[in-house]
Amino acid sequence: MTTAREIMTGSAECIGENETLDEAARKMLQLDVGSLPICGEDNRLKGVVSDRDIVTKCLAQGGDPRNTRAGELGEGKPVTIGADDSVEEAIRTMQEHQIRRLPVIDGHTLVGMLSQGDIAKNYPEDRVGDLVKFISFD
Repeated sequence: MTTAREIMTGSAECIGENETLDEAARKMLQLDVGSLPICGEDNRLKGVVSDRDIVTKCLAQGGDPRNTRAGELGEGKPVTIGADDSVEEAIRTMQEHQIRRLPVIDGHTLVGMLSQGDIAKNYPEDRVGDLVKFISFD
């Protein structure tokens, strides 16, 4: 059984809940990623912000990313996967919550991010089409 820990992107950098979306966008560009975990002052995971969130939940609604805090987009309890959970569990979680990226936690500590791309790179070649179908949304 392959686990999330084995194929995740490790050492995920957080954006602070009080940092702006402008800062989040610059950090995404610098790190070449499409999303960042949002962490509180206590270093606990508060949510995830994606480049799409910045566009659809801020810019498209007339918001100013220089004045909007990342924590404002981190609504509700974040969906996560345990570091030692199976890839199949991660796929089920992504499918159930219609998300393409999962923060990976070990206890209460963020240890990485698992994306649809991470799974595809490590999934049997003959099953990648099924993976995309499972996680893609109508």
